[in-house]
Amino acid sequence: MYQEILYEVSDPVATIRLNRPERLNAWTDRMGEEVKHAFAAAERDKSVVGIVLTGAGRGFCAGADLRNLQAISVGERGAREKSELAADPGDPAMGDDFRKNYSYLWSVRKPVIAAINGPCAGMAMPIALFCDLRFAGESASFTTAFVRRGLIAEWGLAWTLPRLVGSAHALDLLLSGRKIDAREAERIGLVNRVLPDEQLVSHCQDYVRELAANSSPASMMVMKRQVYQQLTRELGPSLDEAVKLMVESFSRPDFKEGVQSFLERRPPKFPRV
Repeated sequence: MYQEILYEVSDPVATIRLNRPERLNAWTDRMGEEVKHAFAAAERDKSVVGIVLTGAGRGFCAGADLRNLQAISVGERGAREKSELAADPGDPAMGDDFRKNYSYLWSVRKPVIAAINGPCAGMAMPIALFCDLRFAGESASFTTAFVRRGLIAEWGLAWTLPRLVGSAHALDLLLSGRKIDAREAERIGLVNRVLPDEQLVSHCQDYVRELAANSSPASMMVMKRQVYQQLTRELGPSLDEAVKLMVESFSRPDFKEGVQSFLERRPPKFPRV
């Protein structure tokens, strides 16, 4: 079914790999549909605890395919027909803000990790920023690029980027369109960690395995929703919601198992969701 991505599940990890290496995995409409379909499949699969998004070959994603951009610039791009890959991953209860292009990644009920293994440019930036965690290989590079194409901060990047790196760093990257390397990205908080290229994907997969061994999937699902929904809420309502959710968690089997496993000095055996 998939033409432009590779999808693999190895309990407890689903790995989605953008697969147009000859074009540095430049993004197409078809690729976007396939990625969304794969996220829906991973979310349904109870063997999957977390999802890793990466690129085949020597790049994460070079941004939108320039052939598509050229068609748009001359007004030749027509409406697309409904795809057989239509899918709707994520939790509808998160609300409309978290159900739009690429922001749907924040509503996916499982942790999403970007393994950035090379150039991450243009629209690849907002996609990477809608992942929950970002790990970069030493050869990774980052550029917003939009200003150099006569475009603006697309796909919510003007909202997500300042929240990660602060407004000054965000405006530097947006206004200049300059390229930064993995170490600068780590220094300003754009990525969580930099790793040797050959260890990057395996590290991200091992991270998910560590979550599967120690963390409650139900708790992670609720925490993810709390973090993103509370980005735009005031403190008081957030505290009130935290108390409500805490009381609810007392009645879940995960709480009983978490306490019992601690007292018995053994790894927890949390149910998958």
